[in-house]
Formats: sequence, C-alpha cells, structure tokens
Amino acid sequence: MKVLIVEDESMAAKRLSALLKKMEPTVEILDQLDSVKTAVKWLKVNEADLLFFDIQLADGLSFEILNQVSVKAPIIFTTAFDEYAIRAFKVNSIDYLLKPIDPKELEMALAKFHKNFEDKSPVVPNMHMLQEAMKMLSRQYKERFVVKVGEHIHTLAVKDTAYFFSQEKATYLVTEGGKRYIIDFTLEEVEGLVDPDEFFRISRKYLVSMRAIKDIITYSNSRLRIMLRQADDMDAIVSRERVQDFKKWLDR
Repeated sequence: MKVLIVEDESMAAKRLSALLKKMEPTVEILDQLDSVKTAVKWLKVNEADLLFFDIQLADGLSFEILNQVSVKAPIIFTTAFDEYAIRAFKVNSIDYLLKPIDPKELEMALAKFHKNFEDKSPVVPNMHMLQEAMKMLSRQYKERFVVKVGEHIHTLAVKDTAYFFSQEKATYLVTEGGKRYIIDFTLEEVEGLVDPDEFFRISRKYLVSMRAIKDIITYSNSRLRIMLRQADDMDAIVSRERVQDFKKWLDR
C-alpha cells in the first residue's frame, strides 16, 4: 500500500507515519507534504493508493487540492475540530479521523479502505459535498468554551475573552474581567478554533485579542513587548519572526 501524507504539523505527520508502519508493515510512505501548493504539485505527477489530508493546512484547506488536481485515490481527512460536523461529508471515498489520532480509529479506517477500495475501480470524491464542507470550515469559528469550576460547568463566550496563554502544560482562558480558567485545548488548537481577525498568536505562550492590548513597546532584538490588560506579566513578547505579521494584523 502506497500512502501520501499531507500534514503541516511535523510531529503529527511523524506519529501518523509511525502508526501506519506499525499497523501495515508493508506500507510505503511515498512522501510527507505540508501545504496545498506542494500537494497539488506532487499529485500532478504521482499517484498513491491512499491519501491522508489534514483539513487545515498553512496555506488553506486541503479541499482546495481537489479543486486543482484530479484525485482518484481514497482520502482520509484528519482534523482537530470535531465541532465542524465533518460527519456530514463522510461519503464515498471520504473518511475522517480526529487528532490526536486514536490507533483504533486509524485501524478501523484502514480496514474500511481494504474492504471497499483495494482492487476496485477508482472512486471520484463527491465535489459538491466537499465544496459545502469547505464553505462550512471557512466561516465557522468557536463561539464559547466549556470550563469546570469546582463541581459546576460554565460556558465562556469567546467575544468576552481577552487572551489565552499556556503555562506548565495547561492552557488558560482569561476574560476581559481578568478571571482565568483552564480549558481542555492546547494553545495550538485554540489558535485554529478562534477567528484570526480577532486573535493573534504573538508567541508560543500567548494568543491575544485586540481588546486585550493596553500598550506596545519596542523591545530588544527587533521584538515587541505587549502590555496586556488584566496582566502584569513581563514575558508577553511578540517573537521576532512574528513581528511583521503582527503589525499587518494591527493595521488591517
């Protein structure tokens, strides 16, 4: 079985590759690509028996690949975002796995592939349903987070959130009122769930809203220091490689 993996998170790609090799000793990983652009280029001149597409790539949704090149192999989409209701588009050659990928779920998806697609005529993906899925994924962002406070469950609106930050392997949501709560997401996952017009990832530790910024101060090594409302932290620093994108985000 020849497999192509399209995944922009290197650790996720490596883990998927390792799981595949463990479950299918004869599997051949033809390539690991990280963008719509590189996948389109590869698929124009190569073929695989099975494709794994992360839905949200750095340069767009992987559905866009299917708009630019003819794909006849079965596809298994991977995503961290269950609420996007990908189940509605689980048809024909389309399947999906939630990240982090559960080995048992992967095993079931591979069993489905072996049962339904090996040694049979190529299956053309349902482009109409993919177009609808792309529209859904392009416009939906998370509106609230569920948090546990003692024995109680509360929901916190994203529109009332000042910023998110990570500390000691935990992710916190900080409200505009200054209250902080632990949420069950990594900062990387939160970044993909909230509207990028409203929140910017200034560093590995902070994801901030425009409303949370009290002041911006030039800092050493071409970096910027952000003074956040409701916080006196000294390490809310815009990393050097993100400064230009941050300025564009401020000036849009």
